[in-house]
Amino acid sequence: MPRPLAQAIAATAARPLRIVVALALLSLPRKLGVHPTSGEDVLAANGRFGPYVKSGTDTRSLPEGVSPLTVGIDQALQVLAQPASPRRRKGAEPIREMGPDPSNGRVIKIMNGRFGPYVTDGETNASLRKGDDVEAITLERAAELLADRRARGPVKKAAKKTTKKAPAKKAAKKS
Repeated sequence: MPRPLAQAIAATAARPLRIVVALALLSLPRKLGVHPTSGEDVLAANGRFGPYVKSGTDTRSLPEGVSPLTVGIDQALQVLAQPASPRRRKGAEPIREMGPDPSNGRVIKIMNGRFGPYVTDGETNASLRKGDDVEAITLERAAELLADRRARGPVKKAAKKTTKKAPAKKAAKKS
């Protein structure tokens, strides 16, 4: 049996949904035309993160206030011509770069992490000890911390404890 048509409706809609608008939403994704350079179809649709336009594998969000029901091919091509926004957040900037690690030649950096400052060579991370000062740490001390961390090996995850559920108690008989 074919699956019934379904479409997300914005929760911010203050007024009741009219049948004409509901039918238009069910007609999405809407073909706007053909991309002049790639020859791919240009589509407008509502998605999980809001309205968007798509051509081949290239996807861009529509600006605030622009509906996939009313967007034209010219406006869609302008949106697709804009550079894509980055999907992941950029890594933290190093507090300081120390120099190359004597053991592998990678650059050692001091970074500020969630649990405090640490040294890294891009592959191995080692937390600074309580007596270590971020400004006063030397390349030799940073290399020593990384070597100690490599010697300890990867962090082992704690085993999950399974508890057996106690059997239900029987109800006492009333006499």
